[in-house]
Amino acid sequence: MATKMKSGLKNIVVAVKQVPDTNQVKIDPETGTLIREGVPFIVNPFDTHALEAGLQVKDRFGGQVIAISMGPPNTVMTLRKCLALGADQAILVSDRLFGGADTLATSYVLTEAIKKIEQENGRIDLIICGKQTIDGDTAQVGPGLATRLGFAQLTLVDQIIDLSPGSHTLTVRRKLEGRKEIVQAKLPALLTMVREANHPRYPTVPARLGAEEAELQVWNNDFLKLSPERIGLRGSPTNVKRIFAPERKMGEILGDGEKDPQGTVQLLIQKLIERDLLSL
Repeated sequence: MATKMKSGLKNIVVAVKQVPDTNQVKIDPETGTLIREGVPFIVNPFDTHALEAGLQVKDRFGGQVIAISMGPPNTVMTLRKCLALGADQAILVSDRLFGGADTLATSYVLTEAIKKIEQENGRIDLIICGKQTIDGDTAQVGPGLATRLGFAQLTLVDQIIDLSPGSHTLTVRRKLEGRKEIVQAKLPALLTMVREANHPRYPTVPARLGAEEAELQVWNNDFLKLSPERIGLRGSPTNVKRIFAPERKMGEILGDGEKDPQGTVQLLIQKLIERDLLSL
């Protein structure tokens, strides 16, 4: 493992999201919308691995970790967890004007907030996100940030192999379908992390207590001064028309694959032919 370098990194931004616990989400059968009352919120699981990756990079190469989240006022709970785990700063981007944003509007607001971070804190070397969120599952915000900022984009990362602040290079391993890929890119870069990347640490009791008393920055649109036409619902070319639970019919067990595999295959073929799913 590389040791911390004197000419280390400057700033590492980790984007996190507070999401409803999908195990307890209920849907109103008449309106097709989420019932939010009484639903607990959690840190998006993929983002916990992004934060851990940022903290590990900080441990090895220096710099400070800045956690940022866009959401309603209660998102401060998620950001305090980030501080308890070791983030140096936490910034909440929150305004009713940002509500209802799709991934295009969300990535725009976060991009402008990250530019403001750079103005106030200096150079940003890395942005780290989770692979996707469990409420939207689009995996679009991370790449959207990289595109808008002009950062190298490395998605589906399961290992940060090496990082050289001196030569401004980063080497990672990507977990692709059926294979893994080792790639190198120039800093600044944006990474999206998969679950297999690491095991998130636990906060200490003193760190938790300190996080509860820490001051968080809250940035609204009076501070960012973004055009209303590009944020929230007005800045979102897509919208959710209806949310519903998919209906799944019970499957059918055909034959006995262990005692009569050949007969079971023939039975399956016959069923597929009957439903016009296979022709011979």
